[in-house]
Amino acid sequence: MYLLLDIFGYLSVVLRGLILIAQSFTLGGLAFQLLLWGPLQPRLSVYGLTIEERCRAFLRFSAFALALLTVASLALNAAALVGTLQVPWSEAVSADFGRADIVIAACALGIAILANGPAHRLRSAALLALSVLALAMQTRLTHAASRPDVRWPLLLSDAGHMAGAAVWIGGLPYFLIALNGCKDAGDWRLIARRYSLMSMAAVAAIVCGGLVMAANYIGSVAAIYGTAYGVMTLAKLGLLLMLLMLGAGNYFLVERLRRDPTTPILRLKRFAEVEIGIGLTVLLAAASLTSLPPGVDLPRDRLAWHEIVERATPQWPPRLTSPDYDKLTVAQLQAKITLADAGRANAQAAYVPGEGTILPRNAEDIAWSEYNHHWAGVFVVLIGLLALVEHFRWGRWARHWPLLFLAMAAFLFFRADEQAWPLGPAGFFESLRDPEVAQHRIFVLLIAVFGLFEWRVRLRGSKAGPAALVFPLTTALGGALLLTHSHAIANIKDQLLIEMSHTPLALCGVAAGWARWLELRLDGRVSRAAAWIWPVAFILVGLILLDYREA
Repeated sequence: MYLLLDIFGYLSVVLRGLILIAQSFTLGGLAFQLLLWGPLQPRLSVYGLTIEERCRAFLRFSAFALALLTVASLALNAAALVGTLQVPWSEAVSADFGRADIVIAACALGIAILANGPAHRLRSAALLALSVLALAMQTRLTHAASRPDVRWPLLLSDAGHMAGAAVWIGGLPYFLIALNGCKDAGDWRLIARRYSLMSMAAVAAIVCGGLVMAANYIGSVAAIYGTAYGVMTLAKLGLLLMLLMLGAGNYFLVERLRRDPTTPILRLKRFAEVEIGIGLTVLLAAASLTSLPPGVDLPRDRLAWHEIVERATPQWPPRLTSPDYDKLTVAQLQAKITLADAGRANAQAAYVPGEGTILPRNAEDIAWSEYNHHWAGVFVVLIGLLALVEHFRWGRWARHWPLLFLAMAAFLFFRADEQAWPLGPAGFFESLRDPEVAQHRIFVLLIAVFGLFEWRVRLRGSKAGPAALVFPLTTALGGALLLTHSHAIANIKDQLLIEMSHTPLALCGVAAGWARWLELRLDGRVSRAAAWIWPVAFILVGLILLDYREA
């Protein structure tokens, strides 16, 4: 129970993100079936039956996943309530969030069962009713439901925002299934045109709902850059702009396909793949946003613009020398405790993983952290530069740059968490009780994995096969996970300034990962441009890390 409570915050954000993803795929599948596939099916060629069965299978899987994840979320929240307030389980489950979760899970289960057959009028009406009820209950779990003032405009905006995301992002897998299943250019033209119209309507719903919520939850320009909620909203906006660029590219291709049925659709498919990836990141960012208090509710302790400028102004040289370990707070506290408790079998530890106690920080602690970030920046800048050098005929030797990831992972494993093994007093498994340490360990593992895979890809060249996709997927996943990084519920300025550096890192990671994906999955001008974009994104990541400061 104590371990569960320790990592509750991070688990709830990740679980909420997975629920939003499953919900989008479920509602998006229904929209695709009711608005696109049903009306167009009589006009499509003979491949329709197989495609419909694949779409229904994915819809059933998404709906079952939504039901299971919602039950898991209910169990997690109820366990946290029982553990903290000591209330009975029956009372915890019957709270507002519990009743809403039960209805959502029941609706999702009903959709999964009803989707196991061909659509007709009665079945479609039942599916539509269940999806509307599930969406209405989902708004009960948002900020809109907890507002003290008039809630209906916010509830409707939230519902429209989620419905738009479901039709656009959630409909993309079904769109890809249809494009891959059809072999006739006439089918591609019909499907692409209808889905393009649906996407444009969905974008309008997303933007309108988002503007209403931003105006009410942020409330002022100062709250945009001065609160964690405002910063995360900007991150969502950055991801939305990436999606709109890809969507615009697909729109022009669809219009070209209307005029010329022989137009190749490979780029349409590949852009849709990237849209899915970035769309999932947006949903994870949305989950992170729901865990934060709205900026309008935090009128005090906001960051001022001059504080941000002062912290972001580059300083030279970077910190490349480390303080001694015995000068750090945790080492000095442990030494004092050990000396005072000499002879006792069960002496108090200076640092207890997952306890939630933040140790006081001295100048050496800050220098230690900045040293770690600056050296990580050196590694990443070198990786980006060598990846650029590799493009030149004389620079083939630079293809071994992935080995730098292994060196960086080893460096971070030893240095990232001074209070944990191998440097600190807490053992390896014991230290995982601390959510921050656990996240750092995950990131170190990701760095090592994609370093090894990418080195293998570079050595094997075109023979690498699917292994080549591990690097872009891991890079994009790392960026997405960075957006779910735990946030303080209060507006603590020092923590917010640090998180402000995490957000651009995450966006650069997402851009780098999906640019590399396009380089591998396409050819021609788009592939050549993407081959230059992702190394530049890596260099930007390195420069941000070199500018990292904590005071």
